[in-house]
Amino acid sequence: MTRKRRKRSPKPIGWREWVALPDLGIDAVKAKVDTGARTSALHAVRVATARKGGIDFIRFSVHPQQRKTRPSVRCEAALIDERYVRSSDGTRELRPVVETTIQLGDDAWTIELTLTDRAMMGFRLLLGRRAIRRRFLVDPGRSWLASERQ
Repeated sequence: MTRKRRKRSPKPIGWREWVALPDLGIDAVKAKVDTGARTSALHAVRVATARKGGIDFIRFSVHPQQRKTRPSVRCEAALIDERYVRSSDGTRELRPVVETTIQLGDDAWTIELTLTDRAMMGFRLLLGRRAIRRRFLVDPGRSWLASERQ
């Protein structure tokens, strides 16, 4: 007898959620879930490229709290790509891309993040549709469905 594999129903999440980026040493950052954005973007400053063992790395600092420059978390990740991204104001920017683990509630998985200066934006992390595809269903009228408000 063959068993049919049940597809997991997408979990509900709100338009904003608290997430962790454990590979980067970030315990909590408020993310805006944006299904209109294809890629995810993390606020990064002092971005510099380095080469170690034939692999390109990117070093950068993250200010995980909105409208604050402290604390500052120094991060390093393998540079997997550079891509042109069109921002919400229509400008096109070449951004470094890293791959990292994200944790939202009880779920953890790997996503790609572009790095850019989001100091003027309301959220330090924009979670795009590629990162949440087939995992979550966004309720645009609710917040903190998968994470506790901090």
